[in-house]
Amino acid sequence: MKRWLARLGLYNPTPRETPGAEGFHEWQREDGNFECRDRGLRTVPLAKIVGSVGRYQDFDERFRLKSRKPSERLEQIKNAMRQGAALPPVKLWQIRDVYYVEDGNHRVAAAKALGHDEILAHIVEFIPSGDNLRDAIYRQRAHFLDVTGLHADISLTEPGQYDRLLSQIQRHREYLQERERPDITLKEAAADWYLHIYRPLTGLLSRARLAEGFPGRTTADLYAYVSVRLWEKGERRQYGIGLNDMLPDDMEAFREKMKNADTLHYPEMQRTITAFVLMNVQAKKENRIVEKLLDLEEVREVHSVFGDVDLLVKVQLQRDLLSSDAETISQFVHENIRQLPGVIATKTLIPGTSRIKN
Repeated sequence: MKRWLARLGLYNPTPRETPGAEGFHEWQREDGNFECRDRGLRTVPLAKIVGSVGRYQDFDERFRLKSRKPSERLEQIKNAMRQGAALPPVKLWQIRDVYYVEDGNHRVAAAKALGHDEILAHIVEFIPSGDNLRDAIYRQRAHFLDVTGLHADISLTEPGQYDRLLSQIQRHREYLQERERPDITLKEAAADWYLHIYRPLTGLLSRARLAEGFPGRTTADLYAYVSVRLWEKGERRQYGIGLNDMLPDDMEAFREKMKNADTLHYPEMQRTITAFVLMNVQAKKENRIVEKLLDLEEVREVHSVFGDVDLLVKVQLQRDLLSSDAETISQFVHENIRQLPGVIATKTLIPGTSRIKN
């Protein structure tokens, strides 16, 4: 596999610096990003929102107001967010992997000021039109997402590989049409492929740490390499300890294995996640909220603290290979914590390296 990747070049070119708050139109002109796609609603990390389309004169690179005068509108939005009010999604323009605010600058500024991690947004993506290899691959990626309807981070670095993945999905659709539903659409088949084939295999590859040996390549690249050679060409290699035992020679057999996986047969597919949830709550309801939190099996500790937050909650969750840490934590916090009456705002912290003293 190293020889195959070496022939293609292991290192990507050094990426150019992302333009700041005033850089959207400049970057758009330089890259020729004029063709656009409506990507619909999705949650976007606030850290990837780097500027404003039309109001960069009002906000700095951290979305703080440049004017020192207090903004009544900004404070109103902050208060609404603290109270858990439902605000409309912002509108963002995407160029490559960063976003600029087209509508909702004050909502983004308020969310960043309150320490939120993400925000709901309607995305319009601008597609680069350059004749270089990087832009050509980007357009192939855009076409792949258009056809499949996937909202996923599948980043390949070699031209033509998105067509290989699309062929996989089309074959998977034919399989599902014969075995499960004759009327299944390509987008439905793509969603099933992503959930039960692509994500489990990329999860195994990540755990085997194969990508570390190929700088400049992504886990998606390794997925394409392994899946094509194993499931299309019938080449079986030694990829890592335990990995070969998890990989049948047939893609659909792998799907069934992943769909039916359980703790008893595949204990390595279960993982414990620890997270800390910082909470702001209404003072009169704090004791009741603490009681409700302690009733949850996943909650290990609850601390009332002084400072910018009211409660510190430690949770331990279980996830399998088909779910990511972020998805598991986000779903638990949304369904079990944010819905409690009196909760104003939450922020989740996931520990990196931990050392525990006995």
